Amino acid sequence: MTEPQTGLRRLWQYAGPHRGQVWLASIYTTLGKVMDVVPEVLIGAVIDVIVRGKGSFLAVQFGVEDRWQQLVILTIANALCWILESVFGYFSAVTWRNLSQTIEHEMRIGLYDHVQKLELAWFEDTTSGGLMSVMNDDINQLERFLDGGAASIITVFWNVILVGAVFFVSSPLLTLLAFLPIPLIVLGSVKYQNSLKPRYARVREAVSEMGSVLGTNLGGISTIKAFTSELLESKRVEAASAEYRDANREAIKYSAGFVPLIRMLILTGFTCTLVFGGWLVLNGRMEVGVYSVLVFMTQRLLWPMTGLGDTLDQYQRAMASTNRIFGLLNTQPKMVEGAAILETPIKGEIKFENVIFGYTPEQPILKGINFHIPVGETHAIIGATGAGKSTIIRLLLRFYDTISGQVTLDGTDIKSLSYASLRGACGYVAQDVFLFHGTVRENIRYGREQATDLEIEEAAQQAEAHDFIQSLPDGYDTVVGERGQKLSGGQRQRISLARAILRNPAILVLDEATSAVDNETEAAIQRSLAHVTKGRTSLVIAHRLSTVRDADKIWVLEAGRVTESGRHEELLQNNGLYAALWRVQTGELNLVQPS
Repeated sequence: MTEPQTGLRRLWQYAGPHRGQVWLASIYTTLGKVMDVVPEVLIGAVIDVIVRGKGSFLAVQFGVEDRWQQLVILTIANALCWILESVFGYFSAVTWRNLSQTIEHEMRIGLYDHVQKLELAWFEDTTSGGLMSVMNDDINQLERFLDGGAASIITVFWNVILVGAVFFVSSPLLTLLAFLPIPLIVLGSVKYQNSLKPRYARVREAVSEMGSVLGTNLGGISTIKAFTSELLESKRVEAASAEYRDANREAIKYSAGFVPLIRMLILTGFTCTLVFGGWLVLNGRMEVGVYSVLVFMTQRLLWPMTGLGDTLDQYQRAMASTNRIFGLLNTQPKMVEGAAILETPIKGEIKFENVIFGYTPEQPILKGINFHIPVGETHAIIGATGAGKSTIIRLLLRFYDTISGQVTLDGTDIKSLSYASLRGACGYVAQDVFLFHGTVRENIRYGREQATDLEIEEAAQQAEAHDFIQSLPDGYDTVVGERGQKLSGGQRQRISLARAILRNPAILVLDEATSAVDNETEAAIQRSLAHVTKGRTSLVIAHRLSTVRDADKIWVLEAGRVTESGRHEELLQNNGLYAALWRVQTGELNLVQPS
């Protein structure tokens, strides 16, 4: 099996739709380089006019014998070359930069879209800081290379070709001497590329680790402050930053030595031109004008190669980033999305049939779960922490796949459904509410993008959130802050419930939605739930049993198995786990041990 392509070849394939723009930018760069070289030839022509007069190249070939006229013609030609070089340079810079911005934008969006398709388990094994370093810093590294590095490589290439042509026409032997350092420079470049590649790979990994540490610490800043762990976390960040610094130092040590070595090689070529070319002039075997051109051209040929150090540095950084970007793009979801769509109107009948599941196959959490939720009924699942309650919801929403058994919705195995059809039928309210940085209105509208302001307010009223929203400084236009930090836990829950109600789902899924709220907020949520669950299939995960006592059926989980089921009154009479939990939560002291 062949390994997936990475690096420059994969980048070229990715840029397929923009190859026309790549070629156009390359043409502008090439023409700009031609206009950059021609003035050097014109300088030689000017010296030729001054030294030889009527015997100059311009006089002999074009019949312009007056020296002043020759100088005027050469001056105009030189000015024209400078103007054209500026014009082509402008178009080259604009085209390359726009191209780099376009590829950067498309790659970031494509990468984000791809990551969104990966299953939840992948995110749980991946740090958000590491992801951010790839989607932001690595893409920026690539953009910086495309912005200037690609043009630099093309410029050096055409510089060698054009200057080499002038040298060869003037003196093949001097061409050999002047070009002697170039193979050594090329071989040195290849050697440095190979030595820099693993070092910059280490740099990118260090960036990822540092981003992970920073992201985690900033997200948990309240915990850090609560445990007065600022010094500990500062040391952790310092260690990650030191690793990044040391990785860069190792790369810098090699990349910085490249330019001094090239300068020594340039000195060799320049000395050969000065000495041997001067000898040819002194012995009448070369014209002074030609010699002048070659002296200028030697510098023009070799000096830009000192820029190869920076270009090579940019290239290796970009390729290290490119490999990480395409490595992420090569990550495929382990869960395959179905293509089927639920028939409308969606009824909302849910069945779990002998479901076995574990986050690792060796340690199953659910052990043969069977239950049925008929259309329009409200069912609750209760149990101790770790019994598998929230796991059931994750399977219903297909965040994970069962190891065996099946989950069906309206008689259709959810594995065959598209995510949009399955999850579009559900309204989800989590225990840990996530609100986006934006206004209250925007967060509620997240439930249905096309909803009107009136529909948003109606959903808020059903969630008993309208009154407190109106009391906020800017009402529905109040900015809630990152993760809704400007609101209380109960306020966040009610906005989350309004968001789910606005979706008008066939199935309402509540995962411990009242576990972290006060009694007043719980009562408000209970009143709204009593209204919105009528005629709608509802699945409620509950810690507080008072919130599910009116459910059509309650399922009791113990160690991944259903041990009891029935209505509230029936379960109390059974005197099992449910009855024991009820007595504890209602404050009865003469507890009866479950049978």
